[in-house]
Order: sequence, then C-alpha cells, then structure tokens
Amino acid sequence: MIATRFATDRLAMLPLRVEYAVAMAPVLADPGLYTFTGGEPPTAKALDERYRRQVAGPGRPGESWLNWVISATQYDELVGYVQATVLGDEAEIAWVLGTAWQGQGYAKEAAVGLVAWLKGHGASRIIAHVHPDHTASAGVASAAGLHRTDQVDDGENLWVS
Repeated sequence: MIATRFATDRLAMLPLRVEYAVAMAPVLADPGLYTFTGGEPPTAKALDERYRRQVAGPGRPGESWLNWVISATQYDELVGYVQATVLGDEAEIAWVLGTAWQGQGYAKEAAVGLVAWLKGHGASRIIAHVHPDHTASAGVASAAGLHRTDQVDDGENLWVS
C-alpha cells in the first residue's frame, strides 16, 4: 500500500516528503504536544532524518508505513500529520495536530478521512493507542469510528474499529 494524496472538506493529506521537515518543525515545536506520548519537540534536522527513514519504509515484506502531513487548505499551511502502519488488513494509526490549530475539529476531520482512506484501500481493522487521560485524542478516536477496548498496551488504551 502506498500513501496517496486525499482530502476532506477543509484539509489535504499530502504524502510525506523529506522537504516538509523545515515547515513541520514549528508545527511540532510546542512541548505540550508530548505530554502523553513523551519525547520533545524535534528540530528541523531531526525531522529531516526521521522523514528520510519514514519515506524509505520498514523494509519488511508485507508492512507499509504510510505518512501524510495535514494541510489546512483555507490557509495553505501545514498543521500536523496522520500516519498508519499497515500489515495485512490491519492498520495502526496516529495523529498529531499542532497546538495553534487544535480546537477547530481538524484532528477529527483528518482521522475520519484517514480511516475512510484506509478502509477504501483494504484495511478492515483500524487500531489506535490513546493515553487514558488524553480526552481530546479519545474524542478523535471515537469520531473516527473506533471504540475503546479494555486492553491496555504500554499504558495506553487500545481503540479499534
């Protein structure tokens, strides 16, 4: 499976390119984005290196890494990213929206679009890992059609469709 461009009403999901690292560094610069996931804001250089690895892919037969940056079409600016690791008909997804663009429904819209795109390309089971205290991400997962299970993996609730 290969990431291709897709859009929702207000967003365009653009397949990841290394060149996006410089524009994405400020989007991901708020330390508050890492409260539930750990880590710290990446530099443009660190993003460049990460994006090179992600674009190269996992190198394992049957597994795909699909990564998109999210562009708010009204402003023509990058606001976050969505991603999926696909193995067979199962996809594990994640999303991050820059702090400046939170609270506008962009994360929900992007996640709903991502799940629809994945299902349209053969994924039948979608999984997300959400920290139990991250109510905003739980709302995104729910809006995308996932439901919380009782399973906990590395301190995060497993959400599935």
